[in-house]
Amino acid sequence: MDANSGDQQVTTEIETVEMIDIARIMQALPHRYPFLMIDRVVDLVIGASATGIKNVTINENFFQGHFPARPVMPGVLIIEAMAQTAAIVVFETMKEASAGKLVYFMSIESAKFRRPVVPGDQLRIYVTKERARGMVWRFNGVAKVDDLVVAEATYTAMIADK
Repeated sequence: MDANSGDQQVTTEIETVEMIDIARIMQALPHRYPFLMIDRVVDLVIGASATGIKNVTINENFFQGHFPARPVMPGVLIIEAMAQTAAIVVFETMKEASAGKLVYFMSIESAKFRRPVVPGDQLRIYVTKERARGMVWRFNGVAKVDDLVVAEATYTAMIADK
């Protein structure tokens, strides 16, 4: 309580997680090879944001057909990496209440692809929650390689039983 004004001061602690490794990601997400699109999550702010990391290698199965002479990561898989990063934010925020739940896309809006992602790139996926109402969450995602934006989108997801 502030002695001068009589007002109560409220302190809000922001809960953060420095790093989530692949084992913990695999506990939270049902995705497995070849559809697990993130290798690590860093700088997670519970209920707010996170950064996903995808190390893109020539060994990715999609490069066999997209495109063999000029391998490019499909844009839809970059969007999927954004969704998986956002799902980690949801699961880490909901904690035990996330047991037995999955996160499903409801909409993808304003998707833009700025430059190709190729083998050797490290994709950093920055997701920020715009809002959450009940079991519906809306995120903004920006994917970067070497601090250059390669893709961005706004998307909505629903949390539902498995």
